[in-house]
Amino acid sequence: MNLFILPHAARMTVCADVDELAAAAAQRIAELIEDTLAAQEVCNIALAGGDTPHRCYRLLREMSLPWTRIHFYFDDERCLPIGDSKRNDTMARDSLLSSVPAANIHAIPAELGSAVAAALYAQEMASAGALDLVLLGLGEDGHTASLFPGNAALQAAGPVVAVSGAPKLPPERVSLSLSALNAARHKLFLVAGSAKRDALKGIAQGADLPAARVLQAEWYLDRNATLGFEMLPCE
Repeated sequence: MNLFILPHAARMTVCADVDELAAAAAQRIAELIEDTLAAQEVCNIALAGGDTPHRCYRLLREMSLPWTRIHFYFDDERCLPIGDSKRNDTMARDSLLSSVPAANIHAIPAELGSAVAAALYAQEMASAGALDLVLLGLGEDGHTASLFPGNAALQAAGPVVAVSGAPKLPPERVSLSLSALNAARHKLFLVAGSAKRDALKGIAQGADLPAARVLQAEWYLDRNATLGFEMLPCE
């Protein structure tokens, strides 16, 4: 059995399977929302795309939360037409946001192209200030949001970056920057499946992957993602 930790992680929770992971993450998100709203009027959350967050969102939707006081932003978006099934905001609207006031949903206007959309969303994020919570996924290559290894967007300044030449289709995207992700008060990674093992192993071994640059995040993992490794507790 190989032993490893995820450097810079604030906390790691390993669940039996993806359903247990989704439930644990949904409960933690609800707790963080309630804690935030006990101290301030609104809670600003950035949502991730992907199947594992989708499962979590469906559970979260059924919880009794003060939805009118929660504002939803997005980690990243594909430059596709509004309503396209591959857009992150399409998935989020279907799984979580159907009952949320339209004024509380801050979609990235990626249909306008990456440069224009990034500039407009940077203005939106400036009004929001630091996010209270960012939900993140992990790609097989170690990317998170639309920040890919070796892509120039990973080094870009400002809260929102235009992404071109992404190795996954579509190549044109918009993403929150690494600095914006790290500025969030809480960061939660949701990672499930055997396809993520190599990326997790790389992060544990110190590889300079984009996801590894998000500091003090809470990681929710399933056994398939960690099979063959014994996760040491965070310090």
